[in-house]
Amino acid sequence: MADALIGAGVPEEDAKVCAEVLIAADKRGLDTHGIQRLKLIYIDRIRNGILNPKTNFEIVRETPTTAVVDGHNGMGHVIAKRCMQMAIDKAKKNGLGMVVCRNSTHFGIAGYYTTMAAEQGLIGMCGTNARPSVAPTNCVEPMLGTNPLVFAFPSDEEFPFSLDCATSAVQRGKIEMYHRNGKKLPEGWVLDNEGHCVTDTATALKGFVEGTACCLPIGGAGEELAGYKGYGFAAIVEILSSCLSAANFMSAVSGVRDGKKVPIELGHFFLAVDVEAFRPLDEFKKQVGDICRALRKGKKAPGAERIWTPGEKEYVAYCERKEKGVYIPDGLKPEMEFLRKEYNLKYEFPWDKKQ
Repeated sequence: MADALIGAGVPEEDAKVCAEVLIAADKRGLDTHGIQRLKLIYIDRIRNGILNPKTNFEIVRETPTTAVVDGHNGMGHVIAKRCMQMAIDKAKKNGLGMVVCRNSTHFGIAGYYTTMAAEQGLIGMCGTNARPSVAPTNCVEPMLGTNPLVFAFPSDEEFPFSLDCATSAVQRGKIEMYHRNGKKLPEGWVLDNEGHCVTDTATALKGFVEGTACCLPIGGAGEELAGYKGYGFAAIVEILSSCLSAANFMSAVSGVRDGKKVPIELGHFFLAVDVEAFRPLDEFKKQVGDICRALRKGKKAPGAERIWTPGEKEYVAYCERKEKGVYIPDGLKPEMEFLRKEYNLKYEFPWDKKQ
């Protein structure tokens, strides 16, 4: 992945950062945000001139505990990692640190950045807006992004407590993965403008761009199952991602203007909290672990094998993939072959041996 990005014009050090974030997703079993997005989201956008391979990271405003950054449409992974490290450094000095960013781009899994904080003994929080694909409650028009609201807490277990998820019932990347694999969508994920369920992935993805299809927020359609809660959290992320940094929001990050593709300049926010400003870190980590262990001991629902706590599934996937490797679906092979040929990558892929 790093060599393909270098071939596309990303400086070597930045390419390694991007690859590190993408590989982190694959290692944790978050296949929607790993190598499956390398060509479609990053390489293709660079080649189409709507993503700058060389990142200009500009600090436009700063205090001891805060900063505003302009990413100038550079590589989102590079921008986000530097922003979160700035927030961490400020928190270590002053107890709290918050950095917001405008004119950034897709940065991979948000949990990578919150985990940076947790691994350094801090609480991490971040979020980002995204291309409109989610309808507010009682609406059938895509107006908000899937807008993840993400947290990580250090723990005395072998992995941090890490909640990394969208505020929508499904994220766009999962629909793209279903499309690549030729699978239909379950009912209750996507609606058309008439309020009917959409199960065809091509119709859904095209509809997000044209405004004729929308994802549902967490909780689903209407108010009976509390879809307004997911909608409310998505709106909060939109505000935190754009209003402090003066970033683009809602339809302005659609990636289309006058029928043409344009840069998708996103807003992000990153927050770090120094636990030691409140109590000894070891005591905090033990209590987080105690809460998780207590939750796992709850009475299981009929047929359920296990009660999971946030971050646990990703850790189990990491342990399994460390031994067995990362799964590559058949639908991704042509993209990898294209990149190998286009950038003259001297690699042997697993399916080469089978041939």
